[in-house]
Amino acid sequence: MNSEQKCTGIACGNPARLQCPTCLKNGISGSYFCTQECFKKNWATHKPIHDKGNTYIPKYNYTGSLRAVYPLSPRRPVPPHIIRPDYADDFTGQPKSEQSVRNSTTIKVLNEEEIEGMRTVCKLAREVLDIAAAAIKPGVTTDELDRIVHEATIERDSYPSPLNYYGFPKSVCTSVNEGKFEARVFLAAGRHLLNQFHLSSVICHGIPDQRELQDGDIVNVDVTLYHNGFHGDLNEIYPVGNIDEDSKRLLRTAKECLDKAIEHVKPGFLYRNLGAIIEKTAKENNCSVVSSYCGHGIHRLFHCAPSVPHYKKNKAVGIMKPGHVFTIEPMINLGTWKDQLWPDNWTAVTVDGKRSAQFEHTLLVTETGVEVLTARANEKRIYP
Repeated sequence: MNSEQKCTGIACGNPARLQCPTCLKNGISGSYFCTQECFKKNWATHKPIHDKGNTYIPKYNYTGSLRAVYPLSPRRPVPPHIIRPDYADDFTGQPKSEQSVRNSTTIKVLNEEEIEGMRTVCKLAREVLDIAAAAIKPGVTTDELDRIVHEATIERDSYPSPLNYYGFPKSVCTSVNEGKFEARVFLAAGRHLLNQFHLSSVICHGIPDQRELQDGDIVNVDVTLYHNGFHGDLNEIYPVGNIDEDSKRLLRTAKECLDKAIEHVKPGFLYRNLGAIIEKTAKENNCSVVSSYCGHGIHRLFHCAPSVPHYKKNKAVGIMKPGHVFTIEPMINLGTWKDQLWPDNWTAVTVDGKRSAQFEHTLLVTETGVEVLTARANEKRIYP
């Protein structure tokens, strides 16, 4: 056994001691585990790679041709000097500090020192996202984007917040909506039939893997950094090569939904009213809004009060006050708003395979309006 091998168990990465006997028998390389306990814990997600197609649970009723390509690369290490959240080294990835306030609707008002901590981490998170975005092109794998995000995060003395959060195995979420997929069945005399297949569209929480991005895809990259005790969160959706007109409309609509919501953030505004603004904008552009996922409070905790739904007639609790920090991150679909979950218990997809797009900012409520903490240097940052 190579002493340098790392455990491939989700959220592990310890020095490996064992190799899966079935993988050895079938000639599948790289399936190392540190202990029998870790091997058993990861059996449900590891077993599907024994299929010759090497895809995740091939009998699952996928909406299109998109598949997670397993095995995943080993967990990337974080140097010991990096300050990390409480779940980072927990075997199950449980964020105990969040769980202690899970049912609370109390929204923390940050003081000036805490606000400066949020400004710093959000600036760093923006830098990392822009570095990853520059690498997006056909042929690049989402695992390569994960490597870029991970290394850029470490270079900034930060921890990649998604890594081991409730066991999430990677340092960034990459959600792919696949482009046009065709298969030609060749017949005699050079004739052929053209079969067009349904597509798969990931809404959020996609796990980076070995699939290469293809011309016509769109991909969301969701970056969160943890720096000196604070989380900063943002995401954007990017075209891969040439995309069709419906996809361009979807991207414009998703950005407009976020921008119009931000314009209304100010002291005294009800959190629940943001959803009506977002849904109205989406419907005006013949799009729908996902209701299963929402924006959230963020500061020393990754996710906390307030909850920020993106659809109308929701029951979110809370009134905006100076010092509140939270995200708005509407997920906008070309088809139905309904979603379903892949068997990895992370990857959320549209049930009809139609495309989904998302933009996200972390926001600070000020005395007169809002400061967009994750804005680029050349973007509008202060409202009004």
